[in-house]
Amino acid sequence: MSRRRQVYEGKAKILYEGPEPGTLIQYFKDDAIAFNAQKRGTISGKGVLNNRISEHLFTLLGQIGVPTHFIRRLNMREQLIRQVEIIPIEVVVRNVAAGTLSTRLGIEEGTQLPRTIIEYYYKDDALGDPMIADEHIACFGWASQEEMNDIADMAVRVNDFLCGLFAAIGIRLVDFKLEFGRLWENDYARTILADEISPDGCRLWDMRTNEKLDKDRFRRDLGGEAEAYQEVARRLGLLPEGENIVLDLDQHRQKKGR
Repeated sequence: MSRRRQVYEGKAKILYEGPEPGTLIQYFKDDAIAFNAQKRGTISGKGVLNNRISEHLFTLLGQIGVPTHFIRRLNMREQLIRQVEIIPIEVVVRNVAAGTLSTRLGIEEGTQLPRTIIEYYYKDDALGDPMIADEHIACFGWASQEEMNDIADMAVRVNDFLCGLFAAIGIRLVDFKLEFGRLWENDYARTILADEISPDGCRLWDMRTNEKLDKDRFRRDLGGEAEAYQEVARRLGLLPEGENIVLDLDQHRQKKGR
């Protein structure tokens, strides 16, 4: 499929015009960015792995009735999605104390929370995506109460499903980020799951060793980022034993360069 006009570029993805009205092509990059863009790097093969993982998880969520923007994967790095109006709120679901929750409240990382916490952050890079409350959302009209009810319900449902899915393959779902959008149908807007779900936006720990299998390996200079992402894909059954995305991509580039 020929690439069309670029309409948006974010930290980890680029959006292009889709082949039909109301669609976009979502391209997954290898760029790695942390700490509000203060740290930048590249994880070779990350875009390919995130494309596969997000496709898999969105497909499964669609099968249990969670509406999403995903239509189908097009190739190694691109997928066809529905065009939505992104609601400017990042939804963070926390099952275990980690990251900013631990530092903010002085709770030891790895502590199982008595109950799942849902937090909201205002999507604004210039402000550092500040944490917000329901009152801020209502006051500034970022989302209606009906939309927030739908978002909270979907976040809980996604969490319940993913916790079970990852536990079955020996991975602890510590926390993760979700984004939602408005899918307009004439004058009516429906709230659906958008963006991606991948090790970029999830904290995934091996249940036996607590080894980190996510972007914290990049944030904390632990190394082995590509291997961690590949391990998640392997456990999900998306990467056959012995296949190495990084090596395959390097060999492909070498062949093209001849």
